[in-house]
Amino acid sequence: MQVQPEDARSAGKRAHHPALPTREVNMRITIETRRGGPAPNEDWVASTPTIAIVLDGLSTAGLETGCRHGVPWYVAHLGGHLTASLAAPEASLRSALGEALERVAASHPECDLRNPGTPSATVAVVRQRDENFDHLVLADSPLVLESHDDFTVITDLRVDSILPDLRAEVEQHETHTTEHKEALKRFVSAQRQMRNTKDGYWVAAASPEAADHVITGTTAIKDLRSLAVMSDGVSRLVTEYRAATWPEVFSTLRGGGPHALIDAVRRVEATDPTGRRWPRYKSGDDASVAFCQW
Repeated sequence: MQVQPEDARSAGKRAHHPALPTREVNMRITIETRRGGPAPNEDWVASTPTIAIVLDGLSTAGLETGCRHGVPWYVAHLGGHLTASLAAPEASLRSALGEALERVAASHPECDLRNPGTPSATVAVVRQRDENFDHLVLADSPLVLESHDDFTVITDLRVDSILPDLRAEVEQHETHTTEHKEALKRFVSAQRQMRNTKDGYWVAAASPEAADHVITGTTAIKDLRSLAVMSDGVSRLVTEYRAATWPEVFSTLRGGGPHALIDAVRRVEATDPTGRRWPRYKSGDDASVAFCQW
């Protein structure tokens, strides 16, 4: 709470009264996750009274990963360890992620963690700290801040500039076709060679080095109305399908919560099930949202 200057006489009178207690700011979080098709959900979302986390597991396209566990196992373990690391209030988001990556790697040493296709994920985290919140983003799961008069999207889109020719080849074909499946395999296979390299893009995988490449920041809660953490299976409603604006997204979140927002994504995708209008890697992607209000 900001205290306005007072004249000396008024200030002198107030000095005899006990100080008012600091106003407690409570964050209210609602979450939802839903798979995009018949395959297991490779997203992961969770919250505590002060933390919200969204992980989006990267597609393997049916290629060998060197790990017997799979992406759903990986995101569940990374999410659990990250939540535990963030419980220490003195831990920075960056150091907490590095610690969680080390712990997950140590939990399956029998797997080939040097395989470029080892299970991996994007990471988006917010944590309340008194009257501020800290954020961390690794790769393209966005954090969207709603201020009192604008919206700010925090994300890392380096992956979008990787291998444009192979990406275009995938997008030439309708989803569920053999041509699309084979093109996607070629794209993902080549993309893996650029993953977590200085000339490529960074995601959470086996090495804690990825934590050195995150986007972090701090914002005063008083400057915001709300915020949303989401996987790109949700944000594409605005960024790719252009079927909604951010003000409309947040109006849906306030009115019906994350469940209603994912419903809106699915309704749009149902009008283009084979990706003719909006070329994409699969008809429906896993979708996760954590909506935070104060």
